[in-house]
This record gives sequence, structure tokens and C-alpha cells, in this order.
Amino acid sequence: MTPDNPADDAPEHRRSPQPQPPERGPWASPEQDGPPTAPRAAPRTPTGQELNGFVADAVTAPSLHNSQPWSFRADRDGGRLQVRADRTRALPHVDPQGRGLHLAGGAALFNLRVAAARAGLEPSVTLLPDPDDPDLLAEVDFRTAPEPADADSARDDAEPAAYSERGELADLHGALRRRHSSREPFDPEPVDAALRDGLRRAALLEGARLVFPDPGHNEMVLALSREAELREEADPGRRADLEHWLGDGRPADSGLPREALGPRLRSGGAPVRDFEGPNAPADRPGAAFETDPQLALLGTTGDEPGDWLRAGQALERVLLQATQDGIATSVASSALEWDALRWAVRDPETDSGPVQMVIRLGYGPAGLPTERRPVSDVLTVDG
Repeated sequence: MTPDNPADDAPEHRRSPQPQPPERGPWASPEQDGPPTAPRAAPRTPTGQELNGFVADAVTAPSLHNSQPWSFRADRDGGRLQVRADRTRALPHVDPQGRGLHLAGGAALFNLRVAAARAGLEPSVTLLPDPDDPDLLAEVDFRTAPEPADADSARDDAEPAAYSERGELADLHGALRRRHSSREPFDPEPVDAALRDGLRRAALLEGARLVFPDPGHNEMVLALSREAELREEADPGRRADLEHWLGDGRPADSGLPREALGPRLRSGGAPVRDFEGPNAPADRPGAAFETDPQLALLGTTGDEPGDWLRAGQALERVLLQATQDGIATSVASSALEWDALRWAVRDPETDSGPVQMVIRLGYGPAGLPTERRPVSDVLTVDG
């Protein structure tokens, strides 16, 4: 007998919410009714306990090889918090321009915003506030509310009518510690069109665009990823960057334990990085991955540090939304780490802009958690 709902008999990792299409889609007309505007939160200084919690949430963000290249500095009263780059954790060969570092910082900043929203706060955020201090990635001021025009301008294309930004951010908090990169095989079941629209909307709300390439361009991106893997294996500097963050010799509370690497790709086309390359132990298992991986390209209009920070926020918003929707994800940055390959990743049929990240998505295991640095290691309080 055919079940009333086939999803009831699906494996646990394939079960996902079955949301109805939102009342307001990402490109709805301004005349369409939407959710009411929520009143802006009254500015206040968070308590010390709240501030520690915000930073603990921030560091759950993804970063290249889990290098966690960030630090945080708070005013004595906790009213202002800086998100800073930690260059000691940069990858000089893989990420010489610091694009990946800025993406990670942007993702951590987004998590801060989510944590603040859950606490009922809506701080103002300034990206790269000091041209003489490029390591100061962002400043979060809890004592002042964002200007309405600034707060709304980045999302005009996604939601022409007002909506509760703080409420939507707070709703994502439950996904922070459930979001993990899954380096496991995914099922061939396609992600529902309504869920894809929700991911596009998540990117638009942060000033970025998410494009799902057609089959031809999808295959090109996969080919570029395979080419990048071959180049990496032959590059001693890049292998050194990778091996520093891999396995038992990695820095404490950082990097990738071997159990989080997933199986080696035995067959299929998924762009899952083979971190160990020719040094993989003989007993590491292999697996058949999906033949036609589902990819999404995250792009921005520009390609400067500010764009990278915005892309990092958009990336984390997309990943958290996917987690909330029951979609497993991993990022595939290998082709973007080579200038000669990155330009070709851009989808010529769309106006996605420079590609900042390739996302693999589907239904499968959620992936294993990786270690995070404690708040005491990353947060400094003045005074």
C-alpha cells in the first residue's frame, strides 16, 4: 500500500519540514500583503553573561579548514564589540588575499547578529570601520539601533514590504549548533523548489545572490573542482597549509579531526575535498557519492573585502536556513582558491557576480561537529 506521505517511510536524515510556500516570496510584488513590521528593539548594553554567549555562538561559524581566524574585543561595559581578524590563523598559500578569512569573519558576525536577536537586541553593525586597521572587520554597537535606511537597503530586492528581521534572525538560533559540514554521500532526491527559493531569499537578505546552475554549468564546476584537487596535490605550500590543520598535529580546539573528513570518494561526482590525498591511511573507507551533485553558487556584485564580509554573512544565513529546512550542506571552495579557475566558476547565464562560495546540498547525514576555541581564547575585554 502506498503511504499517504512517502516522507514518513524515508530514512531519518531525509525527513525535512514540508513548509507551504511563504505568503511573501523572495520576489513578490510590493502590493502583496506581508508580515507586519516588528518594533525595533530598544538599545541596551548586554550583560557579561550575554556577551560571552554571543561570542560562543559566533565561533560556531564555518571557516576554511576550521582555522577559526577571528578574535573579539569588547568595551569595558560591553556596549561595543569588535570582530577582528586573527592573522596567525591565516592560510598564506591557500588564501593569500584573505578572502576566505573575511568570509569566515562575516559568518561569525552573522552568528553574533542571530545571538543578539534572540536576546531581543538589534545592534548597529559597521563593516571595516577603520581604513587604517584592516584587521578590524566589523564593529557591533549594542547602544545604538541601526538606521532604518541602512538596515533595510540590503534586503529591498528580497522583501519589498517590511518584515521582522529580528524575529527571523532569532528563529535561526536553533540551527547554530546543528549546522555541520557533511562530507558524506547525499541521496539523489532533488531539493524542493520552494526550499530553493527560501535559500535564494536568505542570500538576498544579506546582499548576495544564490544561483543554482544548469546541468551543463554544474558539470563544469565539478570539473574545475577536480582540476583544483590535482593542482593542490602538486603544490607543497598548499599541502603544508592543509596538513597544519589536519589530524592529530592540528592546533588545539581547531582544524579537522580525521573522523570528520568522511569517506574517500570511490565513485560519483561530488566535489568533496580529499584532504589527505596520497597520504590517506589504507583503512580509510571509501563510498559511492551522488552522480549528479546539487550545487549552488553564492555571488556578490563586487569582489573587495567588504563584499567578502557580506558574502560570509550570506553564506551563514543560507547554511542555517538549509539546516532549519532539513537540508544537509557542505562547502566546496577548492576551485575558488585558484585565480585561474575561479573566474570560470561564475555562471555565464546569470548575473550572480563573482562567486564567493560553492555549496553542495541535498539530503543526507548532517555531518560531525568539529571543535571550537573557547570564549576565553577569543574574547578580550578592555579595562
